[in-house]
Amino acid sequence: MKKIWIVLITVILIFVYIPQNIKAANSQNKTVSIPSEILSGSANAQKSYYLDLPSGVSSSAIDVSSLKYNGTNQKVALTMENGKIKVTLKGVEAKQRIDNVLGYHGSFETLFVTIPGNSIWRYSDGVRWQINEWDPYANAQKHSDRNGQGNGTPRNDPPDMTVVTQSEVSRSGIKWYDKNVNSVINSSQIIESTVQLVVPKESLPTTYVNHNVVNGNQFIIYYKTNAALKNYNPEQLSSNFDPSGHALGRRYKTNLSYYFSGSANVTTYKYSGNVSFDYTLPTEPTLTGTVTLNKPNPNPTKLGDKDEPVQISLMGQLQGYNDAANIDEWVFYAKEKDRNNTLKTKKESAKTFNVSTLFDFEIKKSSVTGEHFTREYALTVLVRFKKPIVTKNGTITSLEQPLQISAGVYKNQPLVTFPPPPTKPTEPEGKPPIARISTARYIKAGSDMLVSGNASYDPDGYITDYAWSTSGAQGEIGNVPRGYVWYTIEQVGETFPIALTVVDNDGQIGSTSTEVTVIEPKPAAIIDIEGTLKQNRKTTLTNRSQSPTRFPLIPSKTRVTITAVSGGTNADIKYSGTLSDFESKDVLFKKPGKYKATIYVENTLGYSSSNEITFDIIPDEAPYNYFTLPGVVYRSPDYANKAVVSLDDISYSPDKDVVGRRLWEYRYDSNNDGSFSGEAWVIFSNENKDRLNLELSEVGKYEVRLTVFEEFGQPTIDEFVTEADRKSTNSDGQKLSSRIVEVKNRAPEVDWSW
Repeated sequence: MKKIWIVLITVILIFVYIPQNIKAANSQNKTVSIPSEILSGSANAQKSYYLDLPSGVSSSAIDVSSLKYNGTNQKVALTMENGKIKVTLKGVEAKQRIDNVLGYHGSFETLFVTIPGNSIWRYSDGVRWQINEWDPYANAQKHSDRNGQGNGTPRNDPPDMTVVTQSEVSRSGIKWYDKNVNSVINSSQIIESTVQLVVPKESLPTTYVNHNVVNGNQFIIYYKTNAALKNYNPEQLSSNFDPSGHALGRRYKTNLSYYFSGSANVTTYKYSGNVSFDYTLPTEPTLTGTVTLNKPNPNPTKLGDKDEPVQISLMGQLQGYNDAANIDEWVFYAKEKDRNNTLKTKKESAKTFNVSTLFDFEIKKSSVTGEHFTREYALTVLVRFKKPIVTKNGTITSLEQPLQISAGVYKNQPLVTFPPPPTKPTEPEGKPPIARISTARYIKAGSDMLVSGNASYDPDGYITDYAWSTSGAQGEIGNVPRGYVWYTIEQVGETFPIALTVVDNDGQIGSTSTEVTVIEPKPAAIIDIEGTLKQNRKTTLTNRSQSPTRFPLIPSKTRVTITAVSGGTNADIKYSGTLSDFESKDVLFKKPGKYKATIYVENTLGYSSSNEITFDIIPDEAPYNYFTLPGVVYRSPDYANKAVVSLDDISYSPDKDVVGRRLWEYRYDSNNDGSFSGEAWVIFSNENKDRLNLELSEVGKYEVRLTVFEEFGQPTIDEFVTEADRKSTNSDGQKLSSRIVEVKNRAPEVDWSW
C-alpha cells in the first residue's frame, strides 16, 4: 500500500510540474515603463497611460491575466485597449510651494507683446514735424514741434531723438507653467504678492532705450526714432491737422516682450512605476527592422566647409522562426527619399536571426541653399528564404519592412534647441557618448508615441543621464532613456523637433535630434480572415481596426459586409447572429469561389476609414480512390475450398482531410458472359478497413468496388453542414481490369510413381 501511495504522489508531481515547463518554454516576461512625472492640479489626481508594446510583441500574444502594475501609485484599472496597455492610476498626493513658476501668453514660452507708438506728423510747410508723445509726469499726451533733418523742402524725416510712449501691462490669456510645457499651474494657485514682471533683454529692439512699470499695470517706454531703420508705418492725419502742401502722417512704433514669474501653492501628483506581463513567443515568422542615425551627431549639425557625412545603421531581427538554415539572404536597401538614383543595396548571407549593416551618404554643401536643410532617407530590411514557409496567412518566400529617418544641417542657428545636461557634468575626459533617438516619423494626433534613446551608447564607458526636449508635445520624459508623448488635434500638420542630450560617466556629452509630423487622427480599418479557406470549413473574420488612443472607435458605428464575387452566392455565406459591432465572427462558405469582406469604422472625432479584402474559398476535393487485388486466385482445401482475395486500399485525401469510412462491395459474373451488368452488389465490409481478405466460393470472375467517405480534416461549424457535405468517391474511375479477380480451381496433381 505504501508503494502505491508513493507512485501516486510521484505521478501528481510530474503532472503539476509539466505545465510550468511548457509555460516557461513558450512564454516570456516583459516590462514597460510608465513615464515618471509630477503633475499639479486636481485634474491630474487620476491619470490613464496608454503604453506601446515592446517591439516584436503583439497584443494577441499577451496573457491579460498576467498584467501587473509595479510601483507606489494606487492602481485603478489595468487592461488591454486598442492594441495597447491601458493603466489607470491615482497620483501620490503632496502639498508644496513652487517658486519660479512662469506666466506666458497662452502657451509655453510664448511671450506677451505690446506694440505701442507715437504719431509724428509733418506740417504742410514741409520743414516742421509735430512730435506727439507721452508725458509720464502729467500722465497725459503732449506734443512739440521740431524741424526735420536736412535743409531742403520737404524734409523727409524728423530728427533722430528719444521719444516716450505708454502701454497697458496685460495678463489677458495668461497661462502659468512650472518650468516646462507639461506642468500647467492653475491661476487660482498663484500667490499674487509674489508676481513679478520680466522683460527678457534678448528680446529688446535695437531702438530701445529704457522702460518703467507704473503700479504694476502700465509701461512707460523710451525709444529712438531712427531715419535709417524706418521704424514707422504711414498714418492717417487727424481731421484738425492741415493736410495741404507737404503734410504727412507717420506712426513710429516700438515693441516690448514680457512674461511673469511668481510662486504657487499647489497639490502635486506623482506617477511612476512599470507594468509587467507574460506573452507568448511569436509562432509565425516576424521581421522587425530598426534604423538609427550615427552621423551627423548632433542632428542637425552646423554645416562646415565640406559636404556633411551621413551614416545610417540598419538592423533586422527575425522572430518566431528557428530554421536558420532556411535563411537564404538578408538584403538592405537605402536611398534618399524619392531619388531612386541614390539607391544603395547590401546583402548578407549570414544564417542568423539578427543582422545589421551601415550605409554612408553625404549632404552636399551645394544643395543647402537656405538657412536649414533636412534630407529624408527611405530604407528597407528584407530577408529571403530558400524554401517557402507556410503561415496562417498563406505561403511566404520573404519578409520585408520599410523604414525612414532624416538628417539635417544648418548654417547659423539650429531650429532645435538641445536640452542642457540634467546634472552639471564633471571635467570632460575620454570619448564623448553617441546620442541616438528612435521614434516614429509621423504620428496621429491623440496617439501615444514611444520616444527611445536606448540605442545611445558611450564608446569608452556608460551613459549616466538623459535630457529630453519635446517642444509642443504633451507629456514629459524625465532623466530616463525612454518615454511617451502625444500631440493634440490642434497640432495636425505641424512638425515638431525632439532633441536628446546624453552624459557619460566621464562628463562628456552628446546630442542629437529628430522630428515628428502630426497627422490627422484617422482610424485604420483592418479586417482579416483566418482558418481554413475551404468550403464547409470554419473561417474566422476578425476586426483588428485601430484608432488613436484618445479618440477611440465607436463600436455602434462599425459596419461589416460579406458578399460573393464569383463562384458562390450570398446565400452560401453562413454565420450566426449579425455582423454589427463584433471583434471576431465565425463564418462558413458553402460553395467555393471568390468573396469580399468590407469594414467601415468611425472614431469619436468623426474620422472614418473603410477597407476591404478579397479572398478565395477553395473547393473541398474528393478523396483519391485506388486499391489493389490479385488478378487470379485459387480455391484451396486449406480454406474450406474457398479462394482468399487480399485487398489493400491506398486511397487518400489530397487536401488533408480524413478517410472516415470505407465501403467494400463485390458482384459476381453469374452467367460467365464477361459482363457484370445487372448483377447485384454485395456488401462485404463497412468497417473502414484499408486491408482485408475477401473469401469467395464460386469459380468465375468478380468485380470489387470500394467507396471512400471523407470526414473533415479541419474545423467546421456543425449547424451549417450535413452528411451530404462530406465528399466521397468510388473506384469506378479505376481501370476495370484492375478491379476484377478471377477464381479458379487448381489442376489435379498426378503421381506416376509406383
